[in-house]
Amino acid sequence: MKALPKVAVAASLATTLVLSGCAGAGSFGGGGDGTTITVAIVSNSQMSDAISLAPAFEAENPGVNLKFVSLSENEARAKITASVATGGGEFDVVMISNFETPQWAENGWLTNLSDYADATPGYDEDDFIPTLKESLSYEGSMYAVPFYGESSFLMYRKDLMEAAGIQMPEEPTWQQVADAAATLDSPDVSGICLRGKPGWGEVLAPLDTVINAFGGRWYDEDWNAQLDSPEVEKAVQFYVDTVREHGQAGAATSGFSECATQLSQGNTAMWYDATSAVSVLEDPSSSNVVGNIGYAKAPSEAKGDNGWLYSWALGIPTTSENPDDAWKFVSWMTSKEYLNKVGNELGWERVPPGSRLSTYEIPEYKEASQAYGQLTLDSIDSADPQNPTVDPVPYTGVQFLTIPEFQDLGTRVSQQISAAVAGRISVQDALAQAQQYAEVVGKTYQEGQG
Repeated sequence: MKALPKVAVAASLATTLVLSGCAGAGSFGGGGDGTTITVAIVSNSQMSDAISLAPAFEAENPGVNLKFVSLSENEARAKITASVATGGGEFDVVMISNFETPQWAENGWLTNLSDYADATPGYDEDDFIPTLKESLSYEGSMYAVPFYGESSFLMYRKDLMEAAGIQMPEEPTWQQVADAAATLDSPDVSGICLRGKPGWGEVLAPLDTVINAFGGRWYDEDWNAQLDSPEVEKAVQFYVDTVREHGQAGAATSGFSECATQLSQGNTAMWYDATSAVSVLEDPSSSNVVGNIGYAKAPSEAKGDNGWLYSWALGIPTTSENPDDAWKFVSWMTSKEYLNKVGNELGWERVPPGSRLSTYEIPEYKEASQAYGQLTLDSIDSADPQNPTVDPVPYTGVQFLTIPEFQDLGTRVSQQISAAVAGRISVQDALAQAQQYAEVVGKTYQEGQG
């Protein structure tokens, strides 16, 4: 595949950072004598737990001080990407995903972590779930290590289903989900919560799996854009209609966090999203629905096995001046010992899921995750980024396309979809504009093949 030149990518990303700004960023820790390791991290519940436990790391590693820069997902993507791509050097550790890792490793922007892992007794790189390990590797070596991993599945209120006389299949279709949402929708509880917030990692994450399920794709094998195809239009119209008719209020500004709040507080009957959501839904300190949630595979339609594959992982930019101390922290936060520490100190339902196979053999965690543990593993294992669609495609990735241009392309397309969710434009108009964006990118790959 043809990629943009590194300089062009870096310049584009720097522009993205300037446009996005850093509103909402927060810094924690730092200071003191010794080395300061600056960690750019995404702000969600699992990462907040890591920050709360970090003093234990500093106590075990005198002279190594941690400074956390915690950002919302969209802000983190913009700031981290621009910093690493331009060699800014602000961060010693960055939270990235399996979208960035192989591309950045190829560009020489990340440190080879397999070298560090091999030299760290007990770290056990081979304990990572194989599909995740592969997705975070380049030429056989890991360049980021998973803090947690996830696929996607359907979460639903068992008590509301029972009261309505509905039984959710273990492997539902999207039509069955939509029918249930219509039945369960009421003035007090929405039928379903679906992301509508702009962002290639927000609304497009679930929507792309729906497009795949309905037989759609972004490009054909020759890089001809397909976003105005009947299959894509049917999928997007279905998604928009479902959330507009039976979804949560303010859907166009709802992302992962907002839907997590909706379901955990009893305000919605269903939610299709990341398997990692269990850390919120099954935590008695944050959820009103513990024990009332059922779980089912990512819904199918023309295609099954539509769960995505994703990991929030930690990498060390090659610009870090303290890679050895940075690895000390990275290995601590992604170790077997850390997972046990979370379970013992904060509760087993709050253990970061989906990273290590051994997690699912811990007796306390097996008990806590009876409702969702095996389904999470099965969903991650069956995710197939190499073959995400019914018809062949020239790209890899389930809920994203693993090409550098997708950060900008996906963002632009997501804005059109979000506008359709808000009712500002029609799905047809949104996809007509999205098709134009996709054609521009497709032509660069067609020219590269010429």
